[in-house]
Amino acid sequence: MKKNIVLVGFMGTGKSTVGKQLSLKLGWEFVDTDQMIEQREKMSIPEIFSKKGENYFREVETIIIQKVMSNEKQVVATGGGSVLNLQNRSCMLSHGTVIHLDAEVEEIIKRVKSEKHRPLLQGNLKERVYEMMEKRKYAYEFADFVIDTNVIEVDSIVKQIYNLIILHKK
Repeated sequence: MKKNIVLVGFMGTGKSTVGKQLSLKLGWEFVDTDQMIEQREKMSIPEIFSKKGENYFREVETIIIQKVMSNEKQVVATGGGSVLNLQNRSCMLSHGTVIHLDAEVEEIIKRVKSEKHRPLLQGNLKERVYEMMEKRKYAYEFADFVIDTNVIEVDSIVKQIYNLIILHKK
């Protein structure tokens, strides 16, 4: 088994929620790269986007991913756009089993509609989600496994991932 489990997927697919529970089940550390970026920069992600721009955020994100992936026995929740960078994808694959948490557009909209802290969703929410998902539709294909999170409870998702990891660790 690779030394980390990396959760990727569009915003609202459950990376942080699933990651926390999976880390408890495995007895591993849970790491959220977005939280690490906020700690490093001493400001929220929306503040980073407005004060320093998305390009700056993406540069810091790559630094954080490289740092995180040098450790082991972690369940890592990544930002939804982290997979847009080839260097990030390569790093994730080299140091972890990558699991794509997937959900339908309408389900994602339902999950994120009340969240005001997502800078990339400013404007028409439905339009933005469709637009971003279209841009990213192939970006998650590098993952080792895909888990559908549309109607499944978090416990079931954690169990699926756990079983995948146990079955493939040989």
